Amino acid sequence: MSTQTAAARVTCEDLVVFLNACFCCTGQREFYSDGHAQTVSIEFLHDYIRGNYRRLYARTLAAGVNHFNRARIVTELLAGSRHLAPEERREEGRLIAAALRSLPAPRAYRALLAVRARGVNNRRLRAIVRDYLSARPDLKFDAIKYRDKLRDLILHTHLPLPGELGGFLFKGWRERRYAAPLLESFRRAHYSEEALYELPFTVAEGLAARRKIDRAVFLRKIAPRLTALERLRLQATAAREGVAELTIDLGRAGLTRLAIYVLSLPLGERRQRAAELRTALDAAARRCLRDAPLALGRVAAVLDCSYSTAGSPDKPRRSLAIALAVDALLRAASAEYLSFWTPAADDPLQLVPRGQTDLAGPLLDALETRPDLVVVVSDGFDNDPTGGAGEVCRVFKARLDPAGRTTIVHVNPVFDAPELGPRRLGAAVPTLGLRDAEDLPTALAFARFAAGDLSLAELEDYLARRVAVFLARADLAPEEATA
Repeated sequence: MSTQTAAARVTCEDLVVFLNACFCCTGQREFYSDGHAQTVSIEFLHDYIRGNYRRLYARTLAAGVNHFNRARIVTELLAGSRHLAPEERREEGRLIAAALRSLPAPRAYRALLAVRARGVNNRRLRAIVRDYLSARPDLKFDAIKYRDKLRDLILHTHLPLPGELGGFLFKGWRERRYAAPLLESFRRAHYSEEALYELPFTVAEGLAARRKIDRAVFLRKIAPRLTALERLRLQATAAREGVAELTIDLGRAGLTRLAIYVLSLPLGERRQRAAELRTALDAAARRCLRDAPLALGRVAAVLDCSYSTAGSPDKPRRSLAIALAVDALLRAASAEYLSFWTPAADDPLQLVPRGQTDLAGPLLDALETRPDLVVVVSDGFDNDPTGGAGEVCRVFKARLDPAGRTTIVHVNPVFDAPELGPRRLGAAVPTLGLRDAEDLPTALAFARFAAGDLSLAELEDYLARRVAVFLARADLAPEEATA
C-alpha cells in the first residue's frame, strides 16, 4: 500500500468516526458514562478533525449531524478562519448561514455567543450575525423570548436594530410605550395579568411565577399560546393540575417526541389508549417518510429493551424511545417486516426497561427469516452472553452468507465516551450513531461508509452532494454570508 493510499484511508476512517459520533453525541450523561466524559471526548474529536481536515469538517454540517454538534461546528469555524482561501471562505460562510437557520433559535444564539466568549469580533462574524438576524421570521418575538441572548449578541457585534428594538433592549423598556403590539404586551404584562397571556409561554411562565399566579389557572389561560411541542412537554403537569385545556393533537407530533411521550405514560393509560397511541405512531412514521423517503424490502429488527435503555436523568428512556420509533418507521417503510425485542415483548406499547442485554438469541431468530436487511437497535452493551451478537454476525457472514445477501446494520443511539463513538457489536457489523429516529434514512445511507467499504473519494463526493442539497433547502443565494 502506497503512502498516499494509506493517508487517504486514515482520513476516511477519521471522518467516519467523527460523523458517527456527531450523529448521536449530545454532551449529556448516558447510562454508562457521565456528561463530563462525553464533553471531553467530543471536544477532542472536533479539535482533531477541524485541525487536520478543515474543509471536510465544514462540510459535515450538511451530513445530517445532530443540533448539538452542528452548533459546535459553527462555533469552531467562526472562532478561527485565518489563512483560508477566498473560495473556502465563501463555502464556509454559506454552510454556516444554512446551519444557523436550521438550528432551533436558542441553540443558534448560544453558538454565536460562544464565538464571543472566544474573543472573536471580526467582519466575518458580524456579517454572519447580520444575515442570521435579518432572516429571523420575527425579531420582536426573539427580543422577548431570547432577550438576554439577543442583547449580548448586539452588544458584541454593534449591529443596528430596526424600529423600536434598540430602545426595548437597551433604553429601559419599562419607561415608554411601544407601537409594536408584542413589545407593548410585554411591558404591560408587568402591571396587568391579562397582558401576560399575550406573551410566549416561556416568557409568561416566569412572570406568572413572580406574580404567584396559581399554576392551574395559568396553564388554562395560556393554553391557546402553546406550541405543539410545549403542549406535549406539559402533559404530565396538566394531568397533575387537572387542566383539560392542554389536550394535544398526536397527529402533529414528531416520531421520536411521540415515542418519548408514549413511554412516559403509566402502563394502565397505555393499555387504555393502545389503539390511539399505535395509530399516532404509525401516522408519525408515514409523515417522516414523506420528508425522507425510505423504501425497503424484507426487514427484520432486533430491538433492545434491557435495563440500560432506561437511560439517565438527562435522557430518561430515550434509547428505548428510539427503538420504539424505529420499529414504527421500519414497519411503514418495509414491504415485509418482523420485530424481535430483547427481552421478548408481545406489545411494544407496554415496554418497560428490564433485564440484561441478550441480542444473540433474537438476532438468530431474525436471521432465520432470511431478510434483506437486519437492523439492530441497541446501546451495544451486549452482555448475555458478552459479545454474543458480534460472534453471531461474524459466523453468519463467513459461513452462511458469504455472498452478502443479508445486510446487518447496528443502530446505536448512545455515545460511548471511551470509544469516541457509539459502541460497536463487532468488526463484522457497521455501527451507526442515531440521535432521532427521523434520521434513520440518513444513517442507513451512511452505512456503507461505516462498513469501511468505500474510499475517501467516494466519501468526499457524498459530502459534496449533501452540501448542495443542504444549501438548496436553506434557500441560500450564492452571494449570502460570504464575508
